[in-house]
Amino acid sequence: MRETTQRRRFLIVPAGLLVILSLSIALVAKTFVRPAAQPAKSYPAHDDHPTEKVAMAADPYDTPEKANIFSVNFREHGLLPVFFIVTNDGDQPVSIVNLDIKLVTGNRSKLTPVSPDDIFRRLANPQANTNSPIPFPIPRKKVKGTISSKEMDEINSAQFAAKAVEPHNTQSGFFFFDVAGIAAPLGGAHMYISGAADSQGTELMYFDVPMDKYPAAPRN
Repeated sequence: MRETTQRRRFLIVPAGLLVILSLSIALVAKTFVRPAAQPAKSYPAHDDHPTEKVAMAADPYDTPEKANIFSVNFREHGLLPVFFIVTNDGDQPVSIVNLDIKLVTGNRSKLTPVSPDDIFRRLANPQANTNSPIPFPIPRKKVKGTISSKEMDEINSAQFAAKAVEPHNTQSGFFFFDVAGIAAPLGGAHMYISGAADSQGTELMYFDVPMDKYPAAPRN
């Protein structure tokens, strides 16, 4: 009888370890990893300035397959993640500390990237309006009312935070736009970027990235 009991314990312990191991693997698998950036010119939606040797690109994560890298369902909250890439093919650094980003939709709505704090408020309170000058309707679907530290870390680590692009280098990260109430935010849209400057402080020509390159573009 004692031998049988000990045998059962022997079987139960490994089973428990397997459950713990499986949960650990699942948690690791869901850890956010920022996509590896390719040269900006390789993306469908880009603007290349050969004379200035700088290119910028935008890669929207607007499909479930691409957005699967996040644990947060941004689409459910009316937010659009856009992977932003800057490539400097020149021999001098390029300053991007004063970048001004505007996503102008086909219906002429002018959107600017929302801050991490605005994203946190939207996730915690679905009624929060991150574009106060533009009264977009907010989806009525009830969503989670709290945000975990893991989700906050994911959002912070995803952000585009570079201040400069070194020679022959590429910088990348995500901007998030509040597109709640906009049925097709990429159709006819353009992203306009200004504020980049060369090593002498001279501002580069503005960049115009046509976002409607993506509705018909193959998804990665």
